[in-house]
Amino acid sequence: MTRTRTAMLAALTLVAGASGTALAAQTASAGTAAAACTVDYEVQNDWGSGFTAAVTVTNNGAATSGWSLGWTYAGSQKVTGSWNAKVSQSGAAVTAANESHNGTLSTGGSASFGFQATYSGSNAIPATFTLNGVTCNADGGTDPTDPTDPTDPTDPTGPSARVDNPYDGAQVYVNPEWSANAAAEAGGDRIADEPTGVWLDRTAAIEGVNGGMGLRDHLDAALEQKGSGELVVQLVIYNLPGRDCSALASNGELGPTEIDRYKTEYIDPIKEILGDSKYASLRIVTTVEIDSLPNLVTNTGSRPTAVPECDTMKANGNYVKGVGYALAQLGDVPNVYNYIDAGHHGWIGWDDNFGASADIIREAASAEGATVADVHGFITNTANYSALEEENFSIDDSVNGTSVRQSKWVDWNRYVDELSFAQAFRNELVSKGFESGIGMLIDTSRNGWGGTARPTGPGPQTSVDAYVDGGRYDLRIHPGNWCNQSGAGLGERPQASPAAGIDAYVWMKPPGESDGASELIDNDEGKGFDRMCDPTYEGNVRNGNSPSGALANAPISGKWFSAQFQELLKNAYPPLS
Repeated sequence: MTRTRTAMLAALTLVAGASGTALAAQTASAGTAAAACTVDYEVQNDWGSGFTAAVTVTNNGAATSGWSLGWTYAGSQKVTGSWNAKVSQSGAAVTAANESHNGTLSTGGSASFGFQATYSGSNAIPATFTLNGVTCNADGGTDPTDPTDPTDPTDPTGPSARVDNPYDGAQVYVNPEWSANAAAEAGGDRIADEPTGVWLDRTAAIEGVNGGMGLRDHLDAALEQKGSGELVVQLVIYNLPGRDCSALASNGELGPTEIDRYKTEYIDPIKEILGDSKYASLRIVTTVEIDSLPNLVTNTGSRPTAVPECDTMKANGNYVKGVGYALAQLGDVPNVYNYIDAGHHGWIGWDDNFGASADIIREAASAEGATVADVHGFITNTANYSALEEENFSIDDSVNGTSVRQSKWVDWNRYVDELSFAQAFRNELVSKGFESGIGMLIDTSRNGWGGTARPTGPGPQTSVDAYVDGGRYDLRIHPGNWCNQSGAGLGERPQASPAAGIDAYVWMKPPGESDGASELIDNDEGKGFDRMCDPTYEGNVRNGNSPSGALANAPISGKWFSAQFQELLKNAYPPLS
């Protein structure tokens, strides 16, 4: 995961007129004013017959409303795919034009895009670029195979200490605070020694809230648990400005525009602690900003599911910037493994969500100094309830000539469970330029769906709905329901390398911690009341106008909810011994 800079920096000058297009270019030399624009072209992966590259354009001059970057290859390079720009090629000449969402470049603003290409022979970096047709100054390219090519000065130096899968051969940290809560419940001692995530869901959590454990306390406790072996510590990085724009129950302390506070008051102190050499022997897994980036796809624009708060976060770019900054900063710590949250199958498994979500994740992994090398993998189903495997029906089944995709439950989704989705989404992310070695985590803390209501075989073939509903393990009223679900159970116990492409099953969401309050409760954490946590709510367009399926008498998100914990024990699958 150590980033290797295999690119040159080209100094570009952008002079914008009233129309927002570039009118002229000036070269910059020593002793003159800094260039108004810089371009960073970076080859990220090169496997001998093909490569992926990331390009970032940063505007240091007047704002512009559109851009087109051009270059010519000296070799046989052929672009085969791209993201966050419209990249076309004619012969050796390549043109990258902005998408609708990233055409505007304010002063100091940047736009990033990437592409995949094939080649044979050499893969020299272009020596000359043009911006909106005007030749720009460049410092001369570098060969991506040249060991003297400069590296990002913030990157760790020397061989990376990271392993391919941090969970292999390692114990995982048991949070003493959660363990005590679990052990105090009737029957809870059966799972009190399971590892769970530590949620840093506000700035105060770094030092500890109301006398509770802070980040250093957890890391010190992890060192004690580690002994002479390997140990993973799981942290949830969760404090974006304008957090959780579509679910009020998880709103946070930072307003939509407070990106600078997120960086300096939240991410920077976390990085400083994680970078302490005292903790260098720990394998630190970060789950980066759950339920954020997919919102920019599914809950914005003209979609029926759009909400103004998500439109705001898409327009100001602070979700993308925040995730990018977290990846870049935490990725500089050699023993940190960043896993980006990637939603779940019941959210982004549809055709119009699947690729678009991968695109916006790829954009974030190129923002604020981040690269794909800062991403070790992805996590799905965080704090959610999607069944791991639906064994009684598949997406390819049909009943009386009607596809399972047409059932009310599946509703044209391409995936019926979390394992098939996670494996497919991993392939999609690799196709977008993420490294081929990325691994997936699946949160199985609440997706067991056991108990007496668990089906023992397929449903009747009288209709496609009867077939699916009679056989599905996931017994939610609608897959869009997410709050304190009635009937849910503990899922597979945490384990390493359980399936192809999966680094681990994890309990990132600690069982027994509420998803949100079932009624309005005043609090000092910025958490609102979402009707999806109200058991009397009859729903909205995001859950098919269905009842919420939520448990009653729930506290605000993150607080201990004994009734939920007992529900999860009762319905655990595999059952508890």
